[in-house]
Amino acid sequence: MSNYDLVIIGGGGAAAFAAATKAADLGRSALMINHGLPLGGTCVNVGCMPSKHLLAVGDELCYPQHPRFQALQDGHHPSLDFAEAVQSKNEMVARARQANYERVLEHLDAVDYVEGKARLAGPRQVEANGQVYEGGKVLIATGSSTRQLPIPGLDKVRWLNNVSAMELTRLPASLVIIGAGPLGLEFAQMFAHLGSKVTVLEAMEQVLPREEPEVAQELQRSLEAEGIAFHLGVRVQQVAERNGRKVVTFSDGEHIHEAVGEELLLAAGVQANTAGLDLEEAGVKLERGGFIEVDQFYQTANPSIFAAGDCIGKMALETVAAKEGAYAAENALTVPVRTVNYDHVPHAVFTNPQVASVGLTEEEEMRRFNSCACRTVYMDAVPKALAINEDRGVFKMVIHPRSSKILGVHIVAPHAADLIHEAALAVKFGLTVDDIIDTVHVFPTFSEGIKRAAQAFTRDVSLMSCCVE
Repeated sequence: MSNYDLVIIGGGGAAAFAAATKAADLGRSALMINHGLPLGGTCVNVGCMPSKHLLAVGDELCYPQHPRFQALQDGHHPSLDFAEAVQSKNEMVARARQANYERVLEHLDAVDYVEGKARLAGPRQVEANGQVYEGGKVLIATGSSTRQLPIPGLDKVRWLNNVSAMELTRLPASLVIIGAGPLGLEFAQMFAHLGSKVTVLEAMEQVLPREEPEVAQELQRSLEAEGIAFHLGVRVQQVAERNGRKVVTFSDGEHIHEAVGEELLLAAGVQANTAGLDLEEAGVKLERGGFIEVDQFYQTANPSIFAAGDCIGKMALETVAAKEGAYAAENALTVPVRTVNYDHVPHAVFTNPQVASVGLTEEEEMRRFNSCACRTVYMDAVPKALAINEDRGVFKMVIHPRSSKILGVHIVAPHAADLIHEAALAVKFGLTVDDIIDTVHVFPTFSEGIKRAAQAFTRDVSLMSCCVE
């Protein structure tokens, strides 16, 4: 039996890799056991990196054909080699995996790596490839995957998820997507820009159900203007195949409708990759969807076993997984005191325009304080937008009802994922609206939208000159 200070089940992704790096930083030995996706996990191989590559290809193809300036009314029409786009995506993924994971692993001298399907063989023992490894502590970081929905007929048709959709070598003429969350909307716009006719079905009454209503409505308006069809508040009743196409039958509560597509993509939830690990036999408790129950320090019901990343079901973000993995390893190997404040974590949806948010929503503020102090300004209040003919966007700010500290900021705008970091710092360090107003912003920029949202608490921003502080 081989012994390590930390045995990590799920060695490919951000949580596991961050945990191994932290163990090495602490001078401890670690073993990563990986099964499934190659080194790098979801983000590098089938998530953040490849999807953003193909989104950029779609933008480069679509927007030159539809210029927003009258002087460019004819536009120009580049051609698409879809198979080449997929191949270039694969090559980029291979380079990123080699540079950011394989090379790094080679320099982690105290970390070993094994490919194999692991299971818990005891309270601190892990079996893989017929060999048992013992850890002073064990960390589970196995991630999550697409949840197959209990829809009649779904098991009789081929459907896509985020992995298989990006491996298509022929562009589908039409695509039906079930789910209007971040993943569903990114794929909707990606394929629409590349030339597919896209229909999106969502059970909730708005796209991006966890975002502010103003944010969801503005993004939906922008995507509908590009030809994407939405059906919200619907219940999918059946999936079938007819004449080589997928037929999705759904109800809006009054009538039965059909959405037809050459391909069908599921983007309506995930489940933890915890099946077959024998967790409960080792004293680890599971929640609905197979997610692992942990305390605030990422410790399970078995004090020797910790868990981090998507498999604990907190925030399914690469950045969060990495932070949780590092903290979980440090807690396991030292004293359990490290935890993530999820109110301070920014997140984004990489559509065009982008969505980015940090902190509390209006609904959450009402729940916590039974009061709300919120302001919303649209893109027509931002001088940069006027200068470049941009009419897509909204900025919403949520502040403490008594102290005026900024509790949340929610944005739809080009480059919103870059803009959000000013707001993230404001939320993390308890800045007030006056702090934002008193800070000089570059003019003209989209970042002034955050300042305009802060100014909206003190004046009517529709009656302001550009230079008013």
